[in-house]
Amino acid sequence: MTQPPGQQPPQGGFGAPQEPPHGVPQPPQAPPQTPPPPPAPPQAPAAPPTPPPTQPGYGYPQQPGPYDKPQQPGPYGQPQQPGPYGQPQPGPYNQQPGPYGQQPGPYGQQPGPYGQQPQPGYGFPPQQHPGGPVPPGPNGPGGGNPFKRKPALIIGAAVVALLVIGGGVYFATSGGDGDDDKPVAKKSEQVKKPTGSPTVDQGDGNGTGREESDDLNSGRKDGEAKVLWLQKNDVDLPRNGADVYGPWIVGDTIVKGMYRTVSGYSVADGKQAWTLKLPADICSAPEQTTTDGKIVIAIKNGTTDKADCSALQQIDLNTGKAGWKKEVKKSGLFDMMSDLSMAISGDTVTAGRTGASNAFRVSDGKEVFGKRSGNCQPFAFAGGAKLIAAVNCRTDDVENPQQEIEELDPNTGKAKWTYKPARGWEVDKVYSVSPLIVSLTKGDSSEDKKWSVLALRENGTLRSQLSSDKGDKFSPDCGGGFTIFGQQLQGCTGVAADANTFYMSTTDDNGGSARTNKVVAFNLNTGKTKWKANAPAEATMKPLGMEGGNVLLYVEGGYGKGGGIATLSPAGGSPKMILKHPDSTSEIERSFYNPKIQYVDGRSFIASGRVSASNDKEELETKTLMAFGN
Repeated sequence: MTQPPGQQPPQGGFGAPQEPPHGVPQPPQAPPQTPPPPPAPPQAPAAPPTPPPTQPGYGYPQQPGPYDKPQQPGPYGQPQQPGPYGQPQPGPYNQQPGPYGQQPGPYGQQPGPYGQQPQPGYGFPPQQHPGGPVPPGPNGPGGGNPFKRKPALIIGAAVVALLVIGGGVYFATSGGDGDDDKPVAKKSEQVKKPTGSPTVDQGDGNGTGREESDDLNSGRKDGEAKVLWLQKNDVDLPRNGADVYGPWIVGDTIVKGMYRTVSGYSVADGKQAWTLKLPADICSAPEQTTTDGKIVIAIKNGTTDKADCSALQQIDLNTGKAGWKKEVKKSGLFDMMSDLSMAISGDTVTAGRTGASNAFRVSDGKEVFGKRSGNCQPFAFAGGAKLIAAVNCRTDDVENPQQEIEELDPNTGKAKWTYKPARGWEVDKVYSVSPLIVSLTKGDSSEDKKWSVLALRENGTLRSQLSSDKGDKFSPDCGGGFTIFGQQLQGCTGVAADANTFYMSTTDDNGGSARTNKVVAFNLNTGKTKWKANAPAEATMKPLGMEGGNVLLYVEGGYGKGGGIATLSPAGGSPKMILKHPDSTSEIERSFYNPKIQYVDGRSFIASGRVSASNDKEELETKTLMAFGN
């Protein structure tokens, strides 16, 4: 088996990705729009050469583009773009449907056209030799989602960029002399355009929660779950709308952040428990909270177009009380602060971005680690049971990057081990922290873009590289995770893992109205397919995680057919519905924009990923949270 140039032999498992074998299916030539994600190769290449004095390395745009100046005022400074499915999100500009709305990634490509149609995804070709490459899926590893009724809108200060990948189109998204206002807790009222210092609704029954007056359970049939509550938007937003962060569930409270407000609601009845108003826009947030329900989010350090995403705000999600606030200081000319990669592991929260990274204690704000000396810098993080870092090593060739994967001690920032993919492969997403499963990509164009998914052992050596059957096409839903300079490594749905198996949903097999798909299980010790399970008739399903040893799934319904939560045995078979959403509310369920699904303690929650409307009345009628239970 030949190794890629400069490739050291792997430390176990399968070898590094090779050039694609002859006969790998080529994507259709139609102009499409489907997001794809990253690659994964094996171990240690030669030491990186000295970086050129004028090239900052991975992640820097090569040409000034639409990222440099926002086009319209608003929280992100730019107009929204509707999605490729022909269901644009309402907005003030009446734009034509565009791609997924995710913003350009750290590759620096220029934006492409906006109106292409989506293209089917592509899967892994059968491995014809150990370590064979795996091209990106249709929406790619870090891309959009066949389950989304409406794709994600623009997330940051950059416009949509299209990166052609393996025949698909890859969309990446992006995410200020500022206010040092210390949040002040006091009772709030219904507020339009919140400004100034944060306030907290104390949950005394006089809060700003909104109730749905219609009887949503009037059409419920036997065996169907109840609609527990439905929340409408209660935040006055800028003209372009705003992205929703979270939701996070802490005890009996579900919390979401949007624009300049973080709000907590009772999981039982949807009543607003508290509201914290912030002095500037939320611009980044981790997937996790601490075990005691605290979180640190990033807000802009001002309200002008030049504001940076650099102010960290700690919040106790149990009470809505704001804690410490800290400004992340720039550490050099190339320390880009437009977006932060945030993750929480233990009592540590990260703030990664191109050029530098910092970490702080969630409990008191004390810095744990900062920018490293040397040529290699972490730029993105995944948290939870472990703290995983994506690391970029500056080289003399920005078109042929050298990146690494590390597990860090969250208390010191020191690397426990380092895995070095072959030169040119870039870290895309972390699908699972424990076991560690990482998506990598290589190449920038449809002709040479490759995708690989690796499983690593506890000591950071290669466990396996996934290889799928011919014809299987995948597109994990990673929402608006990509940013221009920072990169969110976590947050993908459509994937799940237990100790020895990785589960990933395929794209819609049929298209049109008779939509359906499969979940494919991969053996993490061999990388080979173990089994495939079909979704219910005329429905699609995607893994959300693990539940009691089974794969937890969201089954998306169709026209006049409610979705629901199901489980799938780790041995395969047919999904078992454990919470069937009512058919009578299927239209509302399908109306959520870029939905985020959670299932906790027998209740399912659907949260909108973005809120936008063409006028104030429509904005306040937009559904943002919905809960189901028995």
